[in-house]
Amino acid sequence: MAKRLKSVFTEDMEHCYFTGAPYPHIHHIFYGSRRKLSEKYGFVIPLAPYLHEFEKGSVHDNPNAGLDLKLKRMAQTYFEEHYGSREDFRQVFGKSWL
Repeated sequence: MAKRLKSVFTEDMEHCYFTGAPYPHIHHIFYGSRRKLSEKYGFVIPLAPYLHEFEKGSVHDNPNAGLDLKLKRMAQTYFEEHYGSREDFRQVFGKSWL
């Protein structure tokens, strides 16, 4: 059985956050070595497959820019509003995206 992830951005993990399309991929906003931190802080978001990884401009096609950068900034803003300072964010996630 797949792990049920929770997002701080939406309760509806069954539809793309941006388009409302069903059957989304669940994107970890901070991936790679920080994937578990994304899960801990709720920085996961449902994305239509083409926004996630299948098309030009998707978050994995265009890392640290475009939609990927927008999501990282959303997560950092949320962190700073709910958990700690910008320096706290840097200590946890390695750098500031704002």
